[in-house]
Amino acid sequence: MYKKILLPTDGSESSKRAGEHAITLADVTGADIIVLNVIDVNYLQPSYLPSFREDLEKELRNEGKKAIARFEKDLEDSQCRGMCKNINFISKIDEGKPHEIILETMDKEDVDIVIMGASGRHGLDRVLVGSTTERVIRETKRPVLVVP
Repeated sequence: MYKKILLPTDGSESSKRAGEHAITLADVTGADIIVLNVIDVNYLQPSYLPSFREDLEKELRNEGKKAIARFEKDLEDSQCRGMCKNINFISKIDEGKPHEIILETMDKEDVDIVIMGASGRHGLDRVLVGSTTERVIRETKRPVLVVP
């Protein structure tokens, strides 16, 4: 039923728990997992300091790489509780508005389901569900599994 699962991650606890659900589902269905980190361009507004934007972009890209690397390391350390043997992981880092990039990736990669955390590492933008998660849910017709 599922061939591709999209797992947006920012390294938050919520996204780690979403990763566990993605692994369980992929183990049962044989689906590939696309691990996506989005560099939020809202933080890259023009600045009066010439190198500030470049430095910030570099730092955010490094954070994204670290988030994906931590996810992969956690999988290796736990050996996915014996469930990752036949799961194909694809890592992607992109930049833009997170909900837009997630939606675009869903279409480009023709994913069957998105599994994502309820809120990211930047805190609760909404009372129960983060604003990125809420926007993805509202703007897609594909299934989205939200993990608290």
